[in-house]
Amino acid sequence: MRPMRPFNFNTSAELFPAAIRKKKRAGFAYRRFGTAAEAVQFAIEELPADSLNGAYLQVEEARFDQNGIRTLYDSEAFPLPRRPRKAEPAPASEKDAA
Repeated sequence: MRPMRPFNFNTSAELFPAAIRKKKRAGFAYRRFGTAAEAVQFAIEELPADSLNGAYLQVEEARFDQNGIRTLYDSEAFPLPRRPRKAEPAPASEKDAA
């Protein structure tokens, strides 16, 4: 793994959802963050996995896909405390079967 270039986690950032045509997703739409650290933390800890897949983070002129966002989150330079990912609710079909 090559070393990551210096990254300023204090720069404002924009998080864009994946373009999914098959279903409408309530909740995740374009979102602007005061810092890239907050955006990265939200993407990894709050977004459902299917929303993160295909989403991208824009920080100044740089774009980060799902893998890039994960690399930023896992880097030693990430300034925020890491929390466990929230459990995703079971699909409605599994709830109804119970």
